[in-house]
Amino acid sequence: MPVEIRLLAWSCLLGLVHVIAASMSGVQQRGGFAWASGNREGATPQVTGAAARLEKASKNFFETFPIFAALVLASVATGRHNTAVVIGAHLYFWSRLAYLPIYGVGIPKVRSLVWLVSIAGILMVLWGLFIKILPYSG
Repeated sequence: MPVEIRLLAWSCLLGLVHVIAASMSGVQQRGGFAWASGNREGATPQVTGAAARLEKASKNFFETFPIFAALVLASVATGRHNTAVVIGAHLYFWSRLAYLPIYGVGIPKVRSLVWLVSIAGILMVLWGLFIKILPYSG
C-alpha cells in the first residue's frame, strides 16, 4: 500500500479524533449528558475556551481534508507515486496532528504556522500530481 494512502487512512482517523474532541469538550458547558442524549431542539448553546477552540479546529480540519483526500486519491489513481506527493502527504498529516492540541491549548501564532505547513503539504501533493519528478523509492 502506498505511503500516501496510509497517511490518508491515518488522516481519516484523525478526523474522527477531531469530531470526538470537539463534541466531548463542549458537553459539560452545554448541559452534560442530559443535553447530549436529548433531542437538541432549538439553538445549540455556545461554548467558550478550549471547547470553542476544538470546535474551530475540527471545522478547519474538515475544510482542508476533502482537498487533501481528493489529491491523494488522484495521485494514486494516476500512478504519481513520487517524492513530492509523499512528502506533501507527510506534511499534511503530521501538521494536522499537531494542529489539534496546539489550537486546543490556544497557541495562536504557532497554530497559524502549523496550518501553513498543512497547506504546503496539500500544495506539494498537487504539484506532485502534475509535475513529472523522480518516483518515490522509500
